[in-house]
Amino acid sequence: MEPDVLGAPYERQTIDLGTDDEGPVVATLVRRRAERPTGRAVLYVHGFVDYFFQTHVADFFAERGWDFYALDLRKYGRSLLPHQTPNFCQDLSDYFPELDAAAKIIREDDGHDTLLAMGHSTGGLILSLWAHARREAGLVDGLFLNSPFFDINAPWLVRRPLAAAVSRLGRRAPQRILPFGLGTVYGESLHADHRGEWRYDLAWKPLAGFPVRAGWINAIRAGQRQLRAGLDIPVPVLLACSTRSYRGTKWHESATLADAVLDVEHMVRWAPRLGRHVTLARFDGGLHDLTLSSPAVREKVFTEAGRWAEAFLATGPTEPAPDGPPAARRPVDDRAEATAEG
Repeated sequence: MEPDVLGAPYERQTIDLGTDDEGPVVATLVRRRAERPTGRAVLYVHGFVDYFFQTHVADFFAERGWDFYALDLRKYGRSLLPHQTPNFCQDLSDYFPELDAAAKIIREDDGHDTLLAMGHSTGGLILSLWAHARREAGLVDGLFLNSPFFDINAPWLVRRPLAAAVSRLGRRAPQRILPFGLGTVYGESLHADHRGEWRYDLAWKPLAGFPVRAGWINAIRAGQRQLRAGLDIPVPVLLACSTRSYRGTKWHESATLADAVLDVEHMVRWAPRLGRHVTLARFDGGLHDLTLSSPAVREKVFTEAGRWAEAFLATGPTEPAPDGPPAARRPVDDRAEATAEG
C-alpha cells in the first residue's frame, strides 16, 4: 500500500491486470482501516463516469468497525492511464479479475471474515453479475446496491429496438462514439462549483461525462439482459433507490430531489431477479448516488444500511464507538482541490 490522493488515513494498492488491446491495464484498491477492526470489511465499486471520493461513506463504516475498501476499476479514476479510452469496456466480465483480486486481498491477505460488496449504478450491475458468477466461491456475504443500472433510461423503442441496433454496431465498431451523452444536470446537482456541495476531480468525473461508445452500450445491454433473465445471488441483497426520477435535460430544482440519471422504476421492477433474498428501500428526495443526497436523506440511507447489515449479516452492533471521531460530512480530495485551484 502507498499513500492515496485523499491523504491519511487512505492508502492504495495498484493491481496489475496485464495488457489489453490498448496496452497495460491496472485497477486501484483504496483502503481505510477502522480504528477498532472487527474482521468485517466493505468493498465499494463506483458507477460510470465516477471514482471513489465519498469519504463520508468510508467514515460511516469505519466508525462501526468495518475496514473500508474502494476499487477504482480499470480505465476509471486512479486507474485511468494516458493511453486508455476512459471508462470503456466491451464486456462487463472484463472487471471480474480486479474484483477477484480485491476480494483475495481483503479476505486472504488482510484476514477479514465478513465482506459486504457495495455498488453504485453501473458498479451495482457489475457487482450483481460478479456475485452471481462467483456464487459458489463464497466471496461476499451481502450486497448493497445503490441505484443500480438495471435498464437504459429511455422509452421502450429506444431501450429495446434502437438499443439492439446500437449493440450490433458495438460489435462491429466498438469505439464508435454515439450522438448522445449524460448531460450536465446531474453533475451540476453534485459539484460545489455549481449547485451541489461536493468537491471531486473533474478530470476523473467530468460534469458532462465521457463520450458514450457503441461497444460500451453493447456490454451494458448484454449484462442487463442477463440480469433480467434472472440471477441466483445466494446472499442477502439490499437495493436502495430514490422514490422518483428527473427526466429533464435542463436544470430545474427538482433535480436536487430525484434520480437525474436512471429510471428508479426499472430498479424496482428488476430487483426480484437478483436472487431469493432481496430487500428494497426507497428514499424520498434521494439523488442518483443516494450517499450524495442532502444530509437528511443520506442519514436515512446510512441508518437503513446499518439496520439491514445488523439484521441480515449477523454483524453485531452498528453504532459507532462513543469516543470515535465524528463522521465527515464532506469528502476532501486533495487532488481535486489542487485541480480546481490550479
